[in-house]
Amino acid sequence: MSATRSLAAARPAGRRPSRGFSGGGGTLALLLPALVPVLVLSVGPLVYGILLAFTDARSGRNSVTSFTGLANVADLLGDSDFWGSFRVGLVWGVSVTVLQFLASLGLALLLDQNLRFRGLARVLALVPWAMPPVVTGLMWRLVYHPDAGLLNALLGTDVDWLNDFSLALPAVIVVGVWTGMPQTTVVLLAGLQGVPKELHEAVSVDGAGTWRRFWNVTLPQLRPVIVAITSLDFVWNINQFSLVYVLTQGGPGGRTRLPMLFAYEEAFRYGFFGYAATLGVAVTLVVLAVLGLYLWRQAREAA
Repeated sequence: MSATRSLAAARPAGRRPSRGFSGGGGTLALLLPALVPVLVLSVGPLVYGILLAFTDARSGRNSVTSFTGLANVADLLGDSDFWGSFRVGLVWGVSVTVLQFLASLGLALLLDQNLRFRGLARVLALVPWAMPPVVTGLMWRLVYHPDAGLLNALLGTDVDWLNDFSLALPAVIVVGVWTGMPQTTVVLLAGLQGVPKELHEAVSVDGAGTWRRFWNVTLPQLRPVIVAITSLDFVWNINQFSLVYVLTQGGPGGRTRLPMLFAYEEAFRYGFFGYAATLGVAVTLVVLAVLGLYLWRQAREAA
């Protein structure tokens, strides 16, 4: 005890013992290993892409890049190919998101029941999520194959699903729904398990049937989960690239050419990097606007 007091007396007045990292500097030092990859791999390319959208950057070793202002924006507004791909993207994004949610909600309600082999069924429901998009695209190309495809064999037809002008987009939408169902199902299933059973018991005492319990209890309790997962699904779907590229490469005749596919072609097929960056910025702004309107309406209804 006396030794402790002597050490305290020997310590200079006004100084506190060092505890390693302290204050904001220590917190920043701990966050740096996580912040550096985000800044280098996400924020940096994002800022560079926005700056590139105001230039005439092209491919080629000897190409000269110059600032063009809003020239790319003017070209974009008058580009019928862009508006065509944008319409396809909206149809794709909204259709896949809505159908994906409805199918996932039904599957989540089924998996929430006390069924035999429920654990196995939940594992099998995650199989599409575990498959890489390229593998999924190749598998569904075999399913849709006009001569040796499983779908034509079952239906007894010889339809070329992915090359038909009227059937290509619906066929690709089906694949998008199948691919995106697992993560939506998992989120909705977690939400269902968080609904208090006391609420169902209370409305059951009042004589409410299955549909009324679902509409008046389950659905309102799931509203925050539904808003979150549908918002994320829409962003993921509208930015889809690899799956549709493997299936159709945007064909036939641009019927499945999503905005990201169009930007890819402009950048890596034709070498117009500046214009492709403008396409990416435009799609991002439109997605943010649509998503903001959707979230605003949901928040207004909830209030």
